[in-house]
Amino acid sequence: MSVQSAGQPIAWAEGYRPRGWGAVLLSRVLTFCWVEVAKIRHDRTELYTRAIQPALWLVIFGETFSRIRAIPTGSKPYLDFMTPGVIAQSALFVAIFYGIQIIWDRDAGVLTKLLATPTPATALIAGKAFGASIRSLLQAVVVVVLAAILGVRMPLNPLDYAAAAVFVVLGAAFFSTLSLTIAGLVLKRDRLMGIGQAITMPLFFASNALYPINLMPGWLQVLSSVNPLRYEIDALRGLLIGTPSDLALDLAVLVVACAAGIFASSRLIRRLSQ
Repeated sequence: MSVQSAGQPIAWAEGYRPRGWGAVLLSRVLTFCWVEVAKIRHDRTELYTRAIQPALWLVIFGETFSRIRAIPTGSKPYLDFMTPGVIAQSALFVAIFYGIQIIWDRDAGVLTKLLATPTPATALIAGKAFGASIRSLLQAVVVVVLAAILGVRMPLNPLDYAAAAVFVVLGAAFFSTLSLTIAGLVLKRDRLMGIGQAITMPLFFASNALYPINLMPGWLQVLSSVNPLRYEIDALRGLLIGTPSDLALDLAVLVVACAAGIFASSRLIRRLSQ
């Protein structure tokens, strides 16, 4: 077998048949995903520090508003109602700044080397996106444990938690690809930080994380209808506290959003290496 120059097809020796492109692509996505997850082993500080903010939301905001009953949530206590929103928020905050990682890779010369290989940019983006999702999933576990300690009533069926994990992964994957897309447009870490900070709270408050959709003004309901975070929270709320939700619609929206995010960011990623 001989290997041609980077970016060119590989010439295979006679009698040798490579695996299908789908299997090759999947293996490369998983490899990039593992590389991102393995970084946690070298520095777990990020996991501990990022757990502080969702803990404050649950312990201070959730407990306070549960006592004053300012937001009607039907038969569910307010702390139960907001827990899925805090889970999605913690995943969002991990993912939305993930584009900084790709800029660091660019500055270290790693990105140029990766893009010079035959590996499709789509595999690189998808691997990084789902690596960010695994990090977000670890944050979600912290929130679930803390919520259980505070008395939030959640299901005992492990299948509900497995399905909730799928929605957390899809939501975080989309927001990480959104961050990677922004990185491909602005090319600078400080610009990405500024934009990330500018859009994070609007995304959060234009969702149903803290209050039901029907309490929003009409214009905010329109914005919420195109916010993927809303559909992630809707699914988590249905799975974890048993409120009515359209899981099929939620799944479809997040899958389409992820696919669009991977497509957009993979088209812009080469701008970073120029």
